[in-house]
Amino acid sequence: MKIALITDTHWGIRNDSSIMNNHMKRFLDEVFWPILDREGIDTVIHLGDLVDRRKYINYLTAKRLRDDFLDPMMTKGLDLHIIAGNHDTFYKNTNDVNALDELLSYKYHNIQIYIQPKEINIGGIGMLLLPWICDENRDATFEAIRNSKSSVVMGHLELNGFEMYRGHVSDHGDDPKVFDKFDIVCSGHYHTRSNNSNIHYLGTAVQYTWSDYNDIKGFHIFDTETRELMFIENPNNIFHKIFYDDMNKTMDEVIAFDPSVYKDCYVKVVVKNKTNPYWFDLVVDKLEKCGAADIQVVEDNFNLDLETDSDIVNEAEDTMSIIRKYIEGMNIKTDNKRVETIIQNLYTEAHNIT
Repeated sequence: MKIALITDTHWGIRNDSSIMNNHMKRFLDEVFWPILDREGIDTVIHLGDLVDRRKYINYLTAKRLRDDFLDPMMTKGLDLHIIAGNHDTFYKNTNDVNALDELLSYKYHNIQIYIQPKEINIGGIGMLLLPWICDENRDATFEAIRNSKSSVVMGHLELNGFEMYRGHVSDHGDDPKVFDKFDIVCSGHYHTRSNNSNIHYLGTAVQYTWSDYNDIKGFHIFDTETRELMFIENPNNIFHKIFYDDMNKTMDEVIAFDPSVYKDCYVKVVVKNKTNPYWFDLVVDKLEKCGAADIQVVEDNFNLDLETDSDIVNEAEDTMSIIRKYIEGMNIKTDNKRVETIIQNLYTEAHNIT
């Protein structure tokens, strides 16, 4: 039996951005639903963080969540098992008040919600489902782990030593060795894909921030018979970098640029050589008229020490990459990794409420 695994959908992210809602719908319509139809999959496990805000949900976001994801799931006759993630819970010390119960339980007979550890059997294989571990359920969770006879874990875990975002490794969380007894552990929570031994962080299905630039996204299919975990890539990216260079080019070559692929996308234009400002303005104007969601220009003509594309990319990195470099360069006696973690958490929290 094949089961679809998806996690960290974060409906309502970036201040209930309609662009992000459309980005998710495109993934569902062009990738997720067609693959499930092709593979004959009738069971989906969502590994937490269905929604983005812990405290409330925008009405339009709630409608898009129903229209784009929940209603098609029921119409297609799919069973959905969903565990609570940290963004799904109102309080930080208990999962009792949560978005899943309040938004899903009264309408969808095909959805099973888990806010406490639970062992289930799907396709003849025992699975231990682990929602977000908080103060209230921590003892019960680790008791369930110790006593479990299952070979597979599906959870929303915060484990030490795994990448939270690409290039940023968590230095806090629970010890991964706790899960050594299991054949395979799949988890949501961290937004980039990674694995170490039996533990697999599945990552998000779509891009949300500049930290996701060039980070391959998608979902997974788990085969209960072979124990194979197959990744299905989402080819639709929403964050792009354009390297502008009009050196030794004609005006026709420069303005032949086709911006249509950048509609509803976030774009950074990295200027390597700008010999004719008028030509450059024409390119930016085309980007604006095509409907790019956001355009940032990185003037590189003053950075004469940058010799390669990789150097230039580093100069056009996302906010957290810049902050990390600043912290690393601080000449003070402190735990730089701890400072970085605190800043990362504050930055993520700010991103979720602005």
